[in-house]
Amino acid sequence: MMNEKIELTLDPFGGAAAAAPAPAPEPAVPAEPAAPALDESAFSETERKMIEDFSQKIDITDSTTILGYGASAQKKISDFSDTALNGVRNKDFGETGEMITTLIGQLREMNDDAEDEGGFLGLFKSTKRKIENLKTKYDKVEASVNDITANLQQHQITLLKDVAMFDNLYEVNMTYFKELTMYILAGKKKLQQEKDVTLKALQDKAAATGLPEDAQAANDFAEQCVRFERKIHDLELTRMVAVQMAPQIRLVQNNDTMMAEKIQTVIMNTIPLWKSQMVIALGIEHSRQAMEAQRAVTDMTNELLKKNAAALHQATVDITRESERGVVDIETLTQTNTELIATLDDVAAIQAEGRDKRQAAEAELVRIENELKAKLIGMAQ
Repeated sequence: MMNEKIELTLDPFGGAAAAAPAPAPEPAVPAEPAAPALDESAFSETERKMIEDFSQKIDITDSTTILGYGASAQKKISDFSDTALNGVRNKDFGETGEMITTLIGQLREMNDDAEDEGGFLGLFKSTKRKIENLKTKYDKVEASVNDITANLQQHQITLLKDVAMFDNLYEVNMTYFKELTMYILAGKKKLQQEKDVTLKALQDKAAATGLPEDAQAANDFAEQCVRFERKIHDLELTRMVAVQMAPQIRLVQNNDTMMAEKIQTVIMNTIPLWKSQMVIALGIEHSRQAMEAQRAVTDMTNELLKKNAAALHQATVDITRESERGVVDIETLTQTNTELIATLDDVAAIQAEGRDKRQAAEAELVRIENELKAKLIGMAQ
């Protein structure tokens, strides 16, 4: 349809125009100044020559020519209007809209279930069974979402094809519009020429001779001019149909484009965001579990250190008490005192070492926590 070629012809389409009954004649009216002609500047030099040459071929005294003038272009507009109408009539956005509504409803229902538990993060304050139930429901909803998404993608492909098709229709409509305009321009040129030359000559002759046959000839030709003028007016009405068709085609095309964009938004944004929300929530739960395990290790370490310190204290007290029992040699006392001092030094050293390790462990825990927070914040962005 893109390769429509403009061809002006005096042959009425299918003979239908010639078979149509002629309208009732109207009384001849005096010639009036012609309305301003359509602008020919939009046409190329070749097209303007085609209009001029075609206007010279028009014979307004031929009834068949008058009845069929521009009829082929009018039929093209009529057939084209039917084609465009069928394209709009067969368009059903209801199904696509229902699918999008169903999809959003399922996503919202899934999110509402999570909100009942305090949001996705609040889910993990509940029991493990609730989390497993959510995962099971997510799997079911995901299967339905994937099916609807596949159907939406097919509808999107159809809509994009329709958008291209309407571009084609728009170009064809502009071609028909141009063709009608050329018929109108050629007809008006011929009509003005006949009024200014032929009709004026006949009227001058009738006035000069006073013969009734000359007056009748002038009146008949004036009537033929009026009939041809009405025909041109009909073409102008048809041309207006083509003028109105252009924005109508664009409106329908824009509807297709907007629906395709909405489907694109659902597929590329809504669904991935919904899935990522669940993935992030589950990932946070895994991190929380890891943190709990780390906390358990730290608590156990601290508990063992406390028990060891208590055991060392008790052993030291027992040894000291035992060393004070009975009479002993000075060497024994000296040795015991040396061992006690060494024990205290060791205790002090161990305690100092423990404090250093605990401080280092606390600093490491702070670093780990900050690193984890920074990672989570980066993932959320």
